[in-house]
Amino acid sequence: MPPRIRLIRSFDERSHAYLGYALRLEGVAGGQAREFSVGIGAGAQDKHAFRVGDVVSGLAVPVAEPEREPVEFYRASAFQVARRDTPASSYGPPWTGVAPPLPTYRERGHRRLDARTYESKCRACIWGCRMPVDIILDKWRPEIRKHRFETFCYGPKSCPFHRAGPMRKVPGRSGVTWEEEDWIDEEVTSHRARMIELLT
Repeated sequence: MPPRIRLIRSFDERSHAYLGYALRLEGVAGGQAREFSVGIGAGAQDKHAFRVGDVVSGLAVPVAEPEREPVEFYRASAFQVARRDTPASSYGPPWTGVAPPLPTYRERGHRRLDARTYESKCRACIWGCRMPVDIILDKWRPEIRKHRFETFCYGPKSCPFHRAGPMRKVPGRSGVTWEEEDWIDEEVTSHRARMIELLT
């Protein structure tokens, strides 16, 4: 179950809003059988420890701003875990055990992930993330924004599935564009060599 994170870009600057987690489900939503996604908060994940293979039920509402959310529904409540017959696993890729706390993602930092690779290999992985992006075109007029989605990986650098894909270009004022080069990914994950953990 991947994290639910929003990325805010302002030309060469970026920040993150850690919203919770994104449940991807196969079941019935609004009387229709299909695949859908539900956003939950950190508290719900702490309580239920959702993972791949769980059978769950609950209530949720459609998101108000689809361009700013990686899920279709949110404000979930009344969760019940009907069955949990798949053991948690930390082996991968993809890694499909219980997702770590949100501060772990912040601490690890992410690398660019090709969108097609994400869709074909990484959607179920706890380290893959499809982020809605708010792009502030002019810092003097922050209300003027563009929206898009970008995919990232918080997982081990040794993952054989990882493909960075093309570099991202960020529009700014007066038609100027900034390009996020590869060295930025290396810089924000370089500290992992000093982290004491199983997965790097």
